[in-house]
Amino acid sequence: MSEAPAVDPARVEVILAGYPQGDAGSLVNVLHDLQAELRYLPEQALRQAAAHLGLTPAQVFGVTTFYEGFHTSPRGEHTCTVCMGTACHVRGARRLLEQLERDTGVSVGGTTSDLSLTIEEVNCVGACALGPLVLIDGEYHGHMTADRLGRLVTEFLEDGKDE
Repeated sequence: MSEAPAVDPARVEVILAGYPQGDAGSLVNVLHDLQAELRYLPEQALRQAAAHLGLTPAQVFGVTTFYEGFHTSPRGEHTCTVCMGTACHVRGARRLLEQLERDTGVSVGGTTSDLSLTIEEVNCVGACALGPLVLIDGEYHGHMTADRLGRLVTEFLEDGKDE
């Protein structure tokens, strides 16, 4: 994986300015906003948040690492999530995931070196009738096949290059 991109402290300060200094109760909301802007929570941003909210870095890191939804490693511009629930699994979700890993050269939980795509798996998203199910950037794509998945991921990645 490539080096994490540098984070401009001014970008972090813009987000922190929306929260009162010393308001430790805002921590989770601050983390959500930082991650939405930066796509992950770099150490530098966490330290700035700690200082702004009057918390120790250890307190901020503790909350960050407690919740699965927060990420401390760079994430891709797009996220492809394969549902591995029972209904999806018996309908071939494992093969889809393996194909995705081969096509991208990235293992589950990893991100492409150009930071364009992160691959995830989840236990179940509760849409069993659509299995096997893949989510790309939170958008549901049911009854997935390996061919459709390859085309879909390619479309998302090419759209990102046009912007």
